[in-house]
Amino acid sequence: MQLATTSFMDKAVSPPALYALPIPTRNLPSRFLCCSNPSTAASSTSWSPPPVPATTGTAPPVVKRRTRYRKQYPGESKGITEEMRFVAMRLRNRNGKKIDSQSDGDNTQSESDESDADASESDGKKETWQPSLQGFLRYLVDSKLVFDTVERIVDDSNDVAYAYFRMTGLERSEAISRDLEWFGEQGNVIPEPSNAGVSYAKYLKELSETSAPIFLCHFYNIYFSHISGGQVIARQVSERLLGGRELEFCTWEGDVPELIRGVREKLNKLGEHWSRDDKNKCLRETTKSFRSLGQIVRLIILETK
Repeated sequence: MQLATTSFMDKAVSPPALYALPIPTRNLPSRFLCCSNPSTAASSTSWSPPPVPATTGTAPPVVKRRTRYRKQYPGESKGITEEMRFVAMRLRNRNGKKIDSQSDGDNTQSESDESDADASESDGKKETWQPSLQGFLRYLVDSKLVFDTVERIVDDSNDVAYAYFRMTGLERSEAISRDLEWFGEQGNVIPEPSNAGVSYAKYLKELSETSAPIFLCHFYNIYFSHISGGQVIARQVSERLLGGRELEFCTWEGDVPELIRGVREKLNKLGEHWSRDDKNKCLRETTKSFRSLGQIVRLIILETK
């Protein structure tokens, strides 16, 4: 009996026999599937996003914005003096006639006003312009006032920019003084400055205190206009009225092209540090400069029919 029991227990606990016994199963809820196959459970319980359709085309190209550069003013690449020269060239056409002026005065007659000395047609008859000695004296007096003003401002100013334009060799006030002294010795009455010269000298003084760039542009235009046109007119008047006498006003001790070139280079160098707005103001003031100088030149001539 004991042997039978022992034999049965040995069989009961024998591992192969235990694994052979059938395991009852029940329909358990899904939360108890912890003992199930991990791969099957993960596939049945985890959420996956919907598939994204594959794109067959490429991304649209990136459109680069074109860099726009400001159009340069005529002569801007060479400097402010070249820009002013283009303005002066537009002040009259090839025939020396006035071009229609605009509201800001960008198109007016140049300083020399050589057209006034040319013949013009009127009612089928020609009207000529002849210089007078008294008119020429008024021209010299007003010119002396203008040159006196700009040279005194440059010499006395504390502005560093003005220091570059001292003793340029182009100074004219002393030369005109000697000419006027000679005229006085010949018995001529030296007149007082006219409104044209007084108003322009006053305007230059005001500019020197408010804007160095604009004043220096007037400074340059005054000397440039005298060298390019003023001295030509003075020599023509001297030939007609003074027997071709050489005036001090039209003579320099140094080489004039070299002297004016030195002033031009200095002004261009300073202009590199000016804003575009300041340069545009200088271009507008160039017209005013030639207009004022032209009014002084007109003092030389009297209209005769």
